[in-house]
Amino acid sequence: MLVLCRGLRQSERGREPTLPLYETVVIARQDIAAPQVDALADTITKIIEDNGGRVAKREPWGLRPLAFRIRKNRKGHYVLFGLDAPPAAVHEMERQMRINEDVLRYLTIRVDELEEGPSAILQSRPGRDERGGRREGGRFREGGGDGRGFRDEGRRDEGRRDEGRRDEGRRDEYRRGREAEDRPALAETEETSR
Repeated sequence: MLVLCRGLRQSERGREPTLPLYETVVIARQDIAAPQVDALADTITKIIEDNGGRVAKREPWGLRPLAFRIRKNRKGHYVLFGLDAPPAAVHEMERQMRINEDVLRYLTIRVDELEEGPSAILQSRPGRDERGGRREGGRFREGGGDGRGFRDEGRRDEGRRDEGRRDEGRRDEYRRGREAEDRPALAETEETSR
């Protein structure tokens, strides 16, 4: 008869107990550098290993936009961990992440098995070769192009300066007209007051 401790699962062969599996996603602040994100991931790995677990998968997703602002951050560095660890190790890791100021959010879920290969997030991200490359000549190529570059237009802000001068002339005409309208009214009030 085989007795299992609470929190442990039986392996596929059905004989020896193994540790539960977890996936954790950590979101770090946008203003820390990539080496600092790696150091944070190393810290999390060390916590898990010190408490009797192992990190089976570590997948940095890079700097990604957040769905909403979290502590004045619009983006965050995402890292996915696949953990094979006892519950006590996961609790300690979460406790340390609550203390760390660089961690915006984290989410840990228990899974039946860890995914092999890259996650869905990395599979959906096209590589540099798959993306559309630069056009020949670059953005500011000489000799025309689509006619939207500022080399084709001359000075970019010439039109705006002329518009401002035209508006000033209209404003002066408007003021003169208002003053002319007010003068007869002033003359009438002066005559009635005498």
